[in-house]
Amino acid sequence: LRLEDEHGAFLLKGRASTFKTSHTGSVEEDSVGNETKPPKQPFFLLRHGQSVRFNVIFKPTLAQRLEGKIGLLVGDICMTLIELVGEGHKDEFTLDGLKEDTQERNAKRSLRKDIIDAVRVNHVDFGHCPVGKRCRRTFTVTNHTLTQVMRFEWEADAPFQFAPKVGHLHPGCAKGITVILKADVPATFRRHLVKCKVTKINFELPRRKVLDWDDQMCIVTWKDTTWKDPATRWPKREKVVEPVPEPAHTVVEESSQEAEVYLSAVVAYTQFKLSTTMVEFKDTFPFQTRTATFRLCNTGKVALEYSWEEAADTEAVKKQYSTALTR
Repeated sequence: LRLEDEHGAFLLKGRASTFKTSHTGSVEEDSVGNETKPPKQPFFLLRHGQSVRFNVIFKPTLAQRLEGKIGLLVGDICMTLIELVGEGHKDEFTLDGLKEDTQERNAKRSLRKDIIDAVRVNHVDFGHCPVGKRCRRTFTVTNHTLTQVMRFEWEADAPFQFAPKVGHLHPGCAKGITVILKADVPATFRRHLVKCKVTKINFELPRRKVLDWDDQMCIVTWKDTTWKDPATRWPKREKVVEPVPEPAHTVVEESSQEAEVYLSAVVAYTQFKLSTTMVEFKDTFPFQTRTATFRLCNTGKVALEYSWEEAADTEAVKKQYSTALTR
C-alpha cells in the first residue's frame, strides 16, 4: 500500500491482526561473490479468502479541503486507487465530544461526479432508554475566538432538555452541555434535529467586570418570614433560590449562526422473565445451609435494573387476619 499525501494530513495504520500478514523478504546470498543483497520491501501476503483491515487517520494542518490517495501495488503494478478527502475547519464555535453521523456522511456522496464531500454532522445516540427514566449525555461547546463573547441558545422541545439551554461563552472558554431525555411513553427518535442559535455579543459594562453566565446559575438567599417560632421567639427564615439575571448586552449585527445536533434514541418498557415463580427447598437440618438457584432473563430492549426485597410472611399475615376476625 502506497500513501500519496502532499500535506501530510493522512495516516495509514494497520490494525493488530494486520501485522500477522506482514512480511519482509529474507536476505538472499549471491552464489558468485558471496555477497548479501539488501532486503526486499515489506509486503502483505493474503491467502485465498483472507482479509486485513487498516485505519485511515485524518489530522488536518490547514483549514481547507485536503486530498490524498492510497495505491494498491501488486508486484510493480498499481491495481487500485482509493481517494481520500478531508476538510480542515477552524470554526469560532464548535461542539466537541460528539460522534460523526456516518449515515449523513454516506448520504452526501456524489458518485456521478466522483467526489466525496467532507461532511461534519454531530450525533448524540442515547441508545435504549427505559420509559420514565432520565437518560443523560454530555458534550462541550467552545469559543475559539480571542476577543469576542458568544451567546448560545438551544431550540429544543420535550422530551429533550438541554442544560444549560442559554448561556455565554467568553473568548477561549468552553462549557459543558448535558442533554436529558425523559419520555413517559415508548418512542423512537431517529436523527431528531435540534438547532443551537449562536450570536456574538457586546456587554454594556467592561468585559473584565462581567462574570460567566448561563440559565443554570442561581442566587441563594435567606429571608425572614412573618411566622415566629414560639420556642425561640425569632422569625423563621426560609431559603429563596432565584436565577441569576442575564448580563445586559447587545447583539453584533450579522453575527448569527446555527449549530446542528442530531438526537437518536429508543424508549421502551423494561421486560423480564423468570425461570420459575416458586423455589422449593428440600428438608434441611437446623443450622445447615441449602442453596437453590433460578434464572432471571432480560427479554426487553433496555437495561433492567432490579433489587430483591423479602416479602412479609403470607401465612403469618393470614393467621393474624383470621385471629382478628375471630375476636
